[in-house]
Amino acid sequence: MSLGLVLSAPANAAALVDAIVTDPLTGVALEGYDPVSYFTEPEPVQGLADFEYQWGGVPWYFASAANRDVFMRNPEVYAPQFGGHCVTSLSRGYLSDGKPRLYVISGMKLYLFYSVANREAFFKSEETSLQDASGGWARLSGTLTGEEGSVADAVGKAADPGTGR
Repeated sequence: MSLGLVLSAPANAAALVDAIVTDPLTGVALEGYDPVSYFTEPEPVQGLADFEYQWGGVPWYFASAANRDVFMRNPEVYAPQFGGHCVTSLSRGYLSDGKPRLYVISGMKLYLFYSVANREAFFKSEETSLQDASGGWARLSGTLTGEEGSVADAVGKAADPGTGR
């Protein structure tokens, strides 16, 4: 009987990785940081549950109603690219969660990294890293879970350097 459970585990393992990285304890995107604040403040600001917005099947917190409203109009602009997965890891062909405090804004887009070393590697060849990450995302995002499968598509389009956004 337990053998059947062991054999089914790998098939379900992919479903454990979501299209949008969330805090494992709260389920909130960006560990509760306000995504708009990355673009408007010197450092990201912690959001509040009072200013929550559901996008991509996960809650996002904001520091103010104004920031929430700005995000609601165009979430792809402010949400981390590749769903918050580490850009460098994707460029190397695998998924790892980006950390909200390890970030770069490049080309008016927010990118997260798993480690300081991964962020430093990105700085050495940004364009190549982004192209390779887009390829990695195209291959791997289909295995991720999300609201009706549209989340991976939405964050993938936002992350595509060829879109000019």
